[in-house]
Amino acid sequence: MRIGMPLNYSGGFKETVDELATYEKAGLDIVYVAEAYSFDAVSQMGFIAARTERLEIASGILQIYTRTPTATAMTAAGMDFVSDGRFTLGIGASGPQVIEGFHGVPYQAPLGRTRELVDICRQVWRRERVQHDGKHFQIPLPEGQGTGLGKPLKLINHPVRENIPIMIAAIGPKNVAMVAEIAEAWEPIFYVPEKAADVWGESLAAGKAKRDPQLGELDVVAQAPLAIGEDVASLADSIRPMLALYIGGMGAKGKNFYNDLARRYGYEAEAAEIQDLYLDGKKDEAAAKVPDELISQTTLIGSEEHVRERLAAYKQAGVSTLNVTPLAGTFEERTKLIEKVRELSDEV
Repeated sequence: MRIGMPLNYSGGFKETVDELATYEKAGLDIVYVAEAYSFDAVSQMGFIAARTERLEIASGILQIYTRTPTATAMTAAGMDFVSDGRFTLGIGASGPQVIEGFHGVPYQAPLGRTRELVDICRQVWRRERVQHDGKHFQIPLPEGQGTGLGKPLKLINHPVRENIPIMIAAIGPKNVAMVAEIAEAWEPIFYVPEKAADVWGESLAAGKAKRDPQLGELDVVAQAPLAIGEDVASLADSIRPMLALYIGGMGAKGKNFYNDLARRYGYEAEAAEIQDLYLDGKKDEAAAKVPDELISQTTLIGSEEHVRERLAAYKQAGVSTLNVTPLAGTFEERTKLIEKVRELSDEV
């Protein structure tokens, strides 16, 4: 398994980048830069590209509604250029609260828009004259729209690669099937290896049945907070507020994808209670209701033997990239965690 790490978008970015060269030597393979509604990810990824040599860089994620498809393709080609072919374009739909609330764009047709965006990006990277007559995007604009002066254009520069890897964040059944069909990588969230086949197996199989063999095997990118030792069990409680935020507060009732996922994992009653408490402003109480089992299943927190067993479970479930968040207070401790998880993952 490759070992990756997400960068915190709420602070400490420059300090973390200063540490990346050492993390590279410790065994880190790829770093993911989020965007959410924080600083843009692109400027930060360019900064990372200039400060590293081997480390792969991925957007984790760029929302499909916030840039035109061709702007997304240009951004990816530019990032692949300045990083000498180390870039992965991570995209996703995000949710209506962010897209409509922060960007002021209707949250419509995420599957259709994603599929069309991927097609347009690959046209751009092949340096074809971009022509797309889709339901959601028309390039060039047809007669009757705009000035009528648009014409098909191709990218001026020659990209480093015409097949820049695309990773798509998805958890819904139809979304996951689409990802398995058209993308190089899939990023779920709160991945429980023991339950992944039950929740996503059918969708993955349906998508892979339509997959172009030239795309290669689907890279499955799972996330997990990381702490290794005999005295780290208390760190599991630090994950509760984040799980409560997603399960309880990332969307209205009936429109929270993460709450739906918790239910699909078998936590129907718990998911409902967490959401009710969170939306009532009782965040601490909501966090207390997050099941211990869910925390254990979605983290790498525990003894060395426990973490080795969890790594084996991830590998058995088909995870090929493990995106870890080292839970440690110092740079030296975080480096040791990356070294150890690299060692353990190579053993399983």
